[in-house]
Amino acid sequence: MKVVFMGTPSFAVPSLEILNKSNHEIMSVVTVPDKPAGRGQKVRHSPVKEYALNHNLAVLQPDMMTDVHFREQLSSLNADVFVVVAFRILPEEVFSMPPKGTVNLHSSLLPKYRGAAPINWAIINGETETGVSTIFINKEIDAGNLLLQQKVLINNEDTAGALHNKLAEVGAALLLETVTGIGKSSIVASKQIGDITKAPKLTRELGNINWQKASSEIRNLVRGLAPRPGVYSFLNKKIVKFFEVENVFENSISGQPGEIIEADSKAGTLIIATGDGGLKIETLQPEGKRKMSAGEFLRGYQVKPGVRFGSE
Repeated sequence: MKVVFMGTPSFAVPSLEILNKSNHEIMSVVTVPDKPAGRGQKVRHSPVKEYALNHNLAVLQPDMMTDVHFREQLSSLNADVFVVVAFRILPEEVFSMPPKGTVNLHSSLLPKYRGAAPINWAIINGETETGVSTIFINKEIDAGNLLLQQKVLINNEDTAGALHNKLAEVGAALLLETVTGIGKSSIVASKQIGDITKAPKLTRELGNINWQKASSEIRNLVRGLAPRPGVYSFLNKKIVKFFEVENVFENSISGQPGEIIEADSKAGTLIIATGDGGLKIETLQPEGKRKMSAGEFLRGYQVKPGVRFGSE
């Protein structure tokens, strides 16, 4: 089939690659306009555009999806199907254009975790499995008729970053199967069934650790926001970010939530009290400094038991 691919971040690249290597024809790639980024404000392409340029694929970068000239360009491609992976919300005049419909790859088992951050929220909420879904896009976000799904286990050590990479690869394979099935009319779309849960955009405030919560909840938050945007707490009114932590459940642990209850610079052991025990800190980053191990932190900052992390 003739395909127009729409996507932006690295999550979408495996999907574009697998379609490009298939028997389907990529008529054009649609992605966001180039933007300045980094300290030098150097103009950078999206990961999807980088792939497209490296493989001689045509690229469209509209400022507005409703732009008349852009819609005329899309129409002139005579694509059978549009494929959307991690892109903008499409207006109806765009997603209704191709005769075979517009397919979206979503990184959850819909209708669970509809929204912008399904990978993060699955880990934050302590899920042990998630997956990918392909749907036909309609007017309601992530609510279109279901095409295919594939479950993926969430390991206890998985961060959002690690799960992102797993789902990108599994999702690419499912997307190819979906597009091929649509071309052969071998897939029957069906309504989404089950409880609807939301996965809203991540906020900075979400990463502010509430030490009164259970150790497992805080650890899930750390995993779910790693590597970005990350979690943090305040020590002496300065931000400290946390990247790797382990649960500690010991009856002997006592201390106010957020209080350092063990700080052994030689052993590299840093344990902070929580609502039901403690968390062993593996890696962290003080404000204005590089990421470091707990041992390096203790040797450099010489904090002692009784010092307390807080919300500000």
